[in-house]
Amino acid sequence: MPRFSIIVPSHGVAGRLGQALDSVLAQSFGDFELIPVCDAAGSPAADVAARHAERDSRVAPVHAPPAQGLAGARNAGMRAATGTYLLFLDGDDVLVPGALAALEARLARTGDVDVLHFEHERVPWWEGESTNPAAPLLAHTPDDAFTPDRAPRLTGVRLPAWSAAWRRTFAAEQCLAFPPGHFTDIGWGGLAMLGAERVAVLRAVVVRHLVRRQGSRLNLPGAHHADLLDQTDLVLTRAADLQVSADRTRPLFEQLFAVVLKTAAHPRRLPSGRRAFFRRASALYRRHRPAGFRPPPGSLGVQHRLLAAGAYPAFAALRGSRRAAARLAAAVPRPQGLRTRLLYRMQLRRPLDPHLAVYCAYWGRGYACNPAAIHRAARTLAPHIRSVFLVEADQAHTVPEDVEYAVIGSRRYWKVLARATYLVNNANFAEGVVKRPGSVHLQTQHGTPLKTMGVDQSTYPVVAAATGSFTKLLGRVDRWDYNLSSNPHSTRVWERAFPGSYEHLEYGYPRNDVYLTAGADDVARIRAELGVPEGARAVLYAPTHRDHHTGFEPGLDLEAFCAAAGEDVVVLLRAHYFYDRGGSGGGRISRVSQVIDVSAHRSSEDVCLAADALITDYSSIMFDYAVLDRPIVVYADDWDVYRETRGVCFDLMAGPPGPVARTPDELARVFRDGSYAGAESAALRARFRERFCAFDDGRAAERVVRRVLLGEPPESLPPVIPLAERVPAPAAATTPVRS
Repeated sequence: MPRFSIIVPSHGVAGRLGQALDSVLAQSFGDFELIPVCDAAGSPAADVAARHAERDSRVAPVHAPPAQGLAGARNAGMRAATGTYLLFLDGDDVLVPGALAALEARLARTGDVDVLHFEHERVPWWEGESTNPAAPLLAHTPDDAFTPDRAPRLTGVRLPAWSAAWRRTFAAEQCLAFPPGHFTDIGWGGLAMLGAERVAVLRAVVVRHLVRRQGSRLNLPGAHHADLLDQTDLVLTRAADLQVSADRTRPLFEQLFAVVLKTAAHPRRLPSGRRAFFRRASALYRRHRPAGFRPPPGSLGVQHRLLAAGAYPAFAALRGSRRAAARLAAAVPRPQGLRTRLLYRMQLRRPLDPHLAVYCAYWGRGYACNPAAIHRAARTLAPHIRSVFLVEADQAHTVPEDVEYAVIGSRRYWKVLARATYLVNNANFAEGVVKRPGSVHLQTQHGTPLKTMGVDQSTYPVVAAATGSFTKLLGRVDRWDYNLSSNPHSTRVWERAFPGSYEHLEYGYPRNDVYLTAGADDVARIRAELGVPEGARAVLYAPTHRDHHTGFEPGLDLEAFCAAAGEDVVVLLRAHYFYDRGGSGGGRISRVSQVIDVSAHRSSEDVCLAADALITDYSSIMFDYAVLDRPIVVYADDWDVYRETRGVCFDLMAGPPGPVARTPDELARVFRDGSYAGAESAALRARFRERFCAFDDGRAAERVVRRVLLGEPPESLPPVIPLAERVPAPAAATTPVRS
């Protein structure tokens, strides 16, 4: 029997679950079992837990349906637990180093107790001082083990469940379980302390609680605040049944109703139903008020008296008087130019157009990527929605003739942005764009992350300096309603790098649909347009951007590579879009000997379809190209430098999509001897595709349009086609080229 059973619910925290589990496995005291509770096999969190279970036999994942909530997950973990003491750890929190050893040492001194409370540290998600809210409550408790009546203010309702160790047999004897619904920690803690006979405290931090940027889910507005009254009634009813002394009941009552009054006085938590909440709270107050209870002094005492009297109008007036008598309207970020500012503000006063959608890709660089693919699908599936694409003035020529567009910065641009119900972008809209109530913002992203993104960049000075204000970045994130993901890995990274309240759409990338829908004729046509000679091996070379470089550097002598790799090799060079080598020429393609510069070609999808193989370093194009199931070679001549200066979110060298070459000679050799397309290369690619091509099945755009633009429920969307059943577009090597 292990000493500790550590139960870690993981719903919605897959992006940080790994660090929570690692903090447990790194403990110096090793007599424990670690029980991650995941939604279902194959979910992002389940994949994280499974990898940890493969590494360490003490990790034993279990599953609980998301519909059962936090209470259901913890109860499922308790049913699987066999340890002497139960510990609960949220999936985005960590145990501090030495935590379990400190708990064991304290228990050795106190002997077995029903509950061992300890301190925890609340760490701001970004900046600010850490706090230790449990310390004042535990400071005045006895030094030895004690009965609860010696510390009546330690009621259990002011501390989260993960701020104590609970003796498992005590919980079983008391038939303790986390009550369903929200605020379940209040119900659990209150009931446990009412049943406990022997308690102790450890005045040391055991858990480091990472405060979410969005704050606690319990503070969000909604009808779930009624559950607080359910938990209050549950605990106080149990206290009455047990005939607990008034000395213990009074602080319990006061602490519970401090939370209730805080909610009743908070208009944002109860956008509707405030009067009904107050009326029910008032009835509970009168029913459970202990004999001789005296309200606290000051404003809080006034609120107690109004609640006891059921005087909602007076309570509402008091709440209003405590708020600022007059608040200035929040400053609206404005476009430059007085006339344009006035125009935009005027348009913001008009109602949203329910049939208007605005699209933008790469900060207005043209008609491209996921926004363009969604736009094309919407014209078929949602023809009633008018679509406007936003582009810079010098990129207007990239927009197809039958597509409506607006030039960024123009008066028309601000008009459509103010009125559109749907806003779709793979990067960012301007700082001046206001998130209007009722509008729907979809962030499609434009690649699977290998390098660090968002706030994860803050620890890399070169990148952080170029990123600009993280505060502004997060302000843009707050506009998102949906964020598109192409695989579970991306979902976890976005969750951590762009903390927000948006909904993840694990639908795949719409721009990659063409890799499953294009045919042999399409491949032949594109190759002819790009000037690929018949019978040539077209190798796409697509290096990524280097933050520590000031301009485009190919990183490889392409002429020498062609000469060494084989005379049938033709290189398609595609520079990163940051370098804008195409200028205003749009689709111009230049050629020198066996090297065809396709950087100016607007469609990266076309270029990938034309290529028989891909050479890249650390570009996200590898994840898209893997959908085609064609050979990929990683040219990693500066991996160590890139990893240190840019930062990465997984080790590409440990799971590459194909052979890895570190010198020009190695790179040429894998093409010369054919190993780039051999069995070992195929095996690496298969594992890579299983991990990163989970949702790209050719129907991503359809799922997005149906969910976002048509409002269809998730269960009605086309299911993802299994990887083994997909048929990618054929490569030219297996395609007869039409004359």
